[in-house]
Amino acid sequence: MTLSWRRIRSIVRKEFREYRRNRSVVVTMAIFPLIFLIQPVVLVNRLSASASAGLNQSHLLLYMLAIPIFTPAMLAAYAVAGERVQGSLEPVLTTPIRREEFLLGKALAVLAPSIVVAYLVYAAFLAWTKLTADPAVASAILQPSDIAAQVLFTPLLACLFTWVGIAISTRSSDVRVAQQLTLVGSIPAVLVTSLIAFNVITPSLRLGIGIAAALLVADVVGWRVVAPMFDRERLVTGSH
Repeated sequence: MTLSWRRIRSIVRKEFREYRRNRSVVVTMAIFPLIFLIQPVVLVNRLSASASAGLNQSHLLLYMLAIPIFTPAMLAAYAVAGERVQGSLEPVLTTPIRREEFLLGKALAVLAPSIVVAYLVYAAFLAWTKLTADPAVASAILQPSDIAAQVLFTPLLACLFTWVGIAISTRSSDVRVAQQLTLVGSIPAVLVTSLIAFNVITPSLRLGIGIAAALLVADVVGWRVVAPMFDRERLVTGSH
């Protein structure tokens, strides 16, 4: 199957225009990163040098992997259900665009800003920790392995939960229901990252490679799984 990247880019551009017009989408994109930034910022500034020894055994930065889980999931939940509510979906689906092209365009429009936001928030936290935390605390928290894990897992998690959100959005006729369902679907992943961050689950190189490989496979086949769920006729006619 040959995909038209011109049509995919058209969907991406259309989505970015919608972000600029719709303030609720922008608020959704910002709220979860800010929530998950507050706790680490407060924590690092309250810790003293005497606490740095214990921090060497923890991985607090991994707590912020919740950002590339929640942000794309919430945006993706709006992708199809939001257009159905606005009545702008039917004109797009009556064009020659294939469902795979439509879904890839939607996914890229969610994925790109989600990754950028996650990296920017993470960079802001690193800078804040380096500049304001006790040097011993900063050294204990800013472990190279944790920073590498954050850089690697951010796009992998963002891609997976983009597909999760779009899958739910294609089957929902209400944006709020779609967003609530994606939040519920994201909780297990956030729980796992939190357990690793607080050393309940001991991180290791083997565990990291295994999780990364599983996420990569899920990301690659994600659109293949979601595409059959995208019933063009049902979406156009509004039937259930």
